[in-house]
Amino acid sequence: MMDGLLYSFIRAFIVLFMIIDPIGNIPFLITITEGLEKEERKRAFNLAIIVAAALLAFFTLTGRSILQIFGIKLDSFMIGGGILLLLLSMKILLGGSLEKEVKRDESVGAVPIACPLLVGPGAITATILLLETEGILVTVLAAGANFAIIFLTMRNIDRVYRILGRTGTEVIAKVMALLLAAIAVEFISDGIKAWISRL
Repeated sequence: MMDGLLYSFIRAFIVLFMIIDPIGNIPFLITITEGLEKEERKRAFNLAIIVAAALLAFFTLTGRSILQIFGIKLDSFMIGGGILLLLLSMKILLGGSLEKEVKRDESVGAVPIACPLLVGPGAITATILLLETEGILVTVLAAGANFAIIFLTMRNIDRVYRILGRTGTEVIAKVMALLLAAIAVEFISDGIKAWISRL
């Protein structure tokens, strides 16, 4: 029982960690808050955590209802969601960047840091999938653990970046994207099998 719960938690945690990718996003977080005073950056990161957590909590609590309201079967969502996650991982692997010109003030904490960087379509899709495959307890614990890492990363962002450097953070992002692609394929495969079984 505990072994199964631990395995589910680790799987859910890794899925969300690979999508949110707090370590791989460090260069972007530094770039997007460049020019802000230390206290302004701190407030921007605090805002990002609050908004991102609220968004993810909303979809954690309403994920099943959303599927039921639109009459979406889990296997169909697994196929569609898996494809979305696969495309996301391919974008990262092929050198896609989230960086763009944005206004440099504390509001960057909400957009684009909280959404879509931390909680975008990929994280929302993964959360709904995890709710159905791993259960609400595991999903909430995995999300909470990820946000604890996000909080620690943002609090120590300059120190972490000095240790890893741009190359180190980019390597981590690529490895995470590769693992995400493999899990996305598993979602698609399981969805297709379930869809075929109910024909």
